[in-house]
Amino acid sequence: MEHDHNAPPVNPLPPVIVALSLAIFAVELVFQAGAAGLAGGPGAIGWRNEALQDYGFYEPLFDWMVQNRVLRWEYAYRFFTYPFVHGSFTQMVFALVFILALGKMVGEVFSPLAVLVIFFAASFAGALAYGLAWDTRIMLYGAFPPAYGFIGAFTWMLWKSLAGRAESRLSAFRLIGFLMGLQLLWGLVFGSSGLWVADLAGFATGFALSFLLAPGGWQRLVARMRQR
Repeated sequence: MEHDHNAPPVNPLPPVIVALSLAIFAVELVFQAGAAGLAGGPGAIGWRNEALQDYGFYEPLFDWMVQNRVLRWEYAYRFFTYPFVHGSFTQMVFALVFILALGKMVGEVFSPLAVLVIFFAASFAGALAYGLAWDTRIMLYGAFPPAYGFIGAFTWMLWKSLAGRAESRLSAFRLIGFLMGLQLLWGLVFGSSGLWVADLAGFATGFALSFLLAPGGWQRLVARMRQR
């Protein structure tokens, strides 16, 4: 067996995943620099809270748009900005681990555009589900809903790979079942904030969009429509 001696020891990350991860990390780096007094002066200590207030998804603002049937940009953009702000460095690290791990596997199969669509569609769906499900003042922030979107796309990949095998396709859902089980256990012990709704919606969005965004997905859809 011949080996490519010029091949990197570790498969490189897809550029689109690198870009998303760097954007998330850069925002957190600014918060850390401000909190440490390395930038921005005394007022920089409050940069994180200000960013959460300005870019986090806040259900009362969403409810105001629904009740008044008015789309306000300063409220609507929060559907897509909340994944880039986190409540702590630890939260950012955990979200980034999911994005790097699952995004790498998804990005090696899906096109860069498809990866971006899954990320931002899962972000939107997560916030929308959260806003519709709860009447709450607990703000939604952090990259977990789009990370769960990548989990959904990865689950779809497993689900498709199990087609024609003796093993049940339901085994593809072990990861999401395990993660939702952990969230349930956490909620029972420490109380639930309802954020799991956003994560589950992100997962469902990533899984559903994979039928269309996977290589050849659009062609298969067009072919089925023509058959009907």
